Amino acid sequence: MYRDPDAYRDPDIADDIRDQMVAWRRDIHANPETAFEEHRTANVVAQALTLMGMPVHRGLARTGVVGTLKNGDGPSIALRADLDALNMQELGNNKPHISTCQGKMHGCGHDGHTAMLLGAAAHLARHKPFKGTVHFIFQPGEENEGGGRVMVEEGLFDLFPCDAVYGMHNIPGLPRGQFAIRTGTMTAFLNTFEITITGKGSHGAMPETGIDPIVVSAQLIMALQTIVSRRIGATDSAVISVTQVHAGDTWNVIPEEVVLRGTVRTLDARIREFAGTAMREVCDGVAQTHGVKIAFDFRDGYPGVINTPDETQAAITAAASLVGEDNVHTQVKPGMGSEDFAYMLLKRPGAYIVIGGGEGRGDAPVHNPYYDFNDRILPLGAAYWVALVQQQLPR
Repeated sequence: MYRDPDAYRDPDIADDIRDQMVAWRRDIHANPETAFEEHRTANVVAQALTLMGMPVHRGLARTGVVGTLKNGDGPSIALRADLDALNMQELGNNKPHISTCQGKMHGCGHDGHTAMLLGAAAHLARHKPFKGTVHFIFQPGEENEGGGRVMVEEGLFDLFPCDAVYGMHNIPGLPRGQFAIRTGTMTAFLNTFEITITGKGSHGAMPETGIDPIVVSAQLIMALQTIVSRRIGATDSAVISVTQVHAGDTWNVIPEEVVLRGTVRTLDARIREFAGTAMREVCDGVAQTHGVKIAFDFRDGYPGVINTPDETQAAITAAASLVGEDNVHTQVKPGMGSEDFAYMLLKRPGAYIVIGGGEGRGDAPVHNPYYDFNDRILPLGAAYWVALVQQQLPR
């Protein structure tokens, strides 16, 4: 039975693979690349897969990489990791592998996801403890840009047919040595919006001569919050967040225009549609009340990650074989974050699991400038992939 993640050896992720995963992870961390610019990262991945002896396909979604490992006739599955970093500045200069790229960092752990999948590929290529085909998908542009959608649209599953596809993400808030998953909705549906309020500019000392769009924007921001609190049921989930307010150029001029931008997260396609309709109605009402023009643009983002039942159970069984049933949480609440692995699940059955990376209260969350992937979970993550392959493609 698994007890100490640092002493983990079942299946036998060899010491050289463990060390190589750390080296891959820290090299990728020090050289972050954002959406569709992951050329160096893709080179690292492609070279590693080639040295493992498997054919490598490059070019889907520009910088995507797919390696295929075949061992006789049998079923096929796909395992996916993401490659891209975030547009944010890393803090914490005591790290020897801190980002060398100004304004870019691996703030979500995709460097670790890539290293874990490469480690699993190395073990599987070395021992071939399965019968069938495994496709290792390394996807660009997960952060905001929908690289998963682009790979699917460009023929991912036509080129690499599979019976199921699986994903994994680290979570610092879950203790190291634990996993979490659920059947059905795992992550939220994402929409973005842009609202342009056009009033009438005036001198800041004479607001009565114009129509102040800044005052209107303040009322609109508060009115939008009533959609969640008063128009969506308490047992349904939705978050409407205004994340940008752009207006004005100087101190003594009331501007002509204010632009608001933000996101909407829901866990149900029906609530997603209702939220968009309700926001448009609120905008129309505020515009009529104040005599301004309001243009509302509601844009579809990532769909929700929907885990299918059989594949979820397969993921649970694989994780439990490593850490025990008590350390696999199967009724975890859906997350309000979004994930473009959802596009792959629209085309194939599959499951998305989270692996704990937490060590204590001081852990920085993902998308935080002090965050760093926990290298101590690399062997466990690789072992999960290996266990899943052995279970789904028995020799």
